[in-house]
Amino acid sequence: MLPIPGQLAAYDGVVMRGRKGRCRAGDEQRIEGHVLNRTPNATPACLVCDMAQSLAGRIEFRRYRLRQNKYHGKGAQLADNLDYTIEILKNLVGFDSVSGQATHGIVGYIQDYLEGHGVEVTLSHDADGERANVFATIGPELDGGVVLNGHTDVVPVEGQIWGTDPFQLIRQDERLYGRGSVDMKGFLACVLGSVPLFKAADLKRPIHIAFSYDEETGGLGMPPLLESMAGKPFRPGIVIVGEPTEMNIVTGHKGGAEMRTEITGVEVHSCNPTKGVSAISVAGRLIAKIEEIGARLAAQSNPDTPYDPPYGTFNVGIIEGGAARNATAGWCNFDWEFRPMPGQDSKAIIAEITQYAQNELLPPMKAINPKADIQIITEVNVPSLDDRNAERAAAFVSEITGQNSRSVVAFGTDAGYFSDVGFSTVVCGPGSISRAHAPDEYIEVQELEQGLRFMAGIADRLSR
Repeated sequence: MLPIPGQLAAYDGVVMRGRKGRCRAGDEQRIEGHVLNRTPNATPACLVCDMAQSLAGRIEFRRYRLRQNKYHGKGAQLADNLDYTIEILKNLVGFDSVSGQATHGIVGYIQDYLEGHGVEVTLSHDADGERANVFATIGPELDGGVVLNGHTDVVPVEGQIWGTDPFQLIRQDERLYGRGSVDMKGFLACVLGSVPLFKAADLKRPIHIAFSYDEETGGLGMPPLLESMAGKPFRPGIVIVGEPTEMNIVTGHKGGAEMRTEITGVEVHSCNPTKGVSAISVAGRLIAKIEEIGARLAAQSNPDTPYDPPYGTFNVGIIEGGAARNATAGWCNFDWEFRPMPGQDSKAIIAEITQYAQNELLPPMKAINPKADIQIITEVNVPSLDDRNAERAAAFVSEITGQNSRSVVAFGTDAGYFSDVGFSTVVCGPGSISRAHAPDEYIEVQELEQGLRFMAGIADRLSR
């Protein structure tokens, strides 16, 4: 495996610290007590191995073994580094990076890896400094170029039955099992595994690496990431979010407002409930209003839209409250969501629900007891990905992959945040979303190969 943070190493020809080994050709060199394995040039297409020692004593060794590959008729160079990329994926999966946890481990590893390849890294943190986004630029610091976006967090494994250790990458035949392997550490590994290729390419426009935290819990890392990007002296041209789409070009998805309602009632004995306020009864009336608005949106839907269903939807997923069968409920909380269509004003719809609660439900509650209350809290409001702003990015990806079709998806991504601030954005990445979040999650080896060919195509296109 590649190094944990604080170690410097790489695979198949890159400096190793704390690990010994011998390449197949048996070419072993020892530098400052560390073993350096380098594989001799095997084909005329190989570039010359280059090694330099930094002032800080860190050994920086870069080996680029490139071969010509016809990528849809284009003579793009494809990094011969599938095994290398799988090793990177092993390390990424090895980090238990469930959403909400500190990211020191996985982000430290990525930062060390990029800086070891001479790439400057900018971190943007949450308010507590425990979670961080990664942003880095390879190539000229000019306007334009491509942002490669992914997230470092994964969903929990509690309650799932796995046939393998979810935080250890296990290869069985042509499948690579592990939490996050397809969603979406496989894409991260393709990006990181292609860094030597990006560095070797004569890029005319930059490649930006933007990895965010806590995408799975509503894209919490995106506001500080976008703020960090806005402080740069250049503006990227397009954004590719590498969520698993089987390399199909996704130009749109619904948004997602994650909501919580907290109702404070008045608890009295149920022998005379008129003297109290049942928070559960109030919740029932408010949920009925939410369903009424949902039915109205469904009736106003456009059947020609590619979305299924073709309208914004609500769901109440969790409800709890009360203390006893013979007492009016002194409290009730429920969690719900609204998934708006692109272009639909989620804030206005949430405001309509809030106004109903404040103007219709709350006054009679407070007439019984002024401490009664209703709080409607927007925890996260993920923007939709609007396909009207995606065509420039879609055309770029189509030129590389040869894929001309466009599609929309039901799941949400960080792409909506980029689109919302004006970036032409698409979602396109290796693997299938059907395996995401499931026990025994996996990505296929050939899907990683697709991702690497995609990276090579991007480097080729930006070198023209």
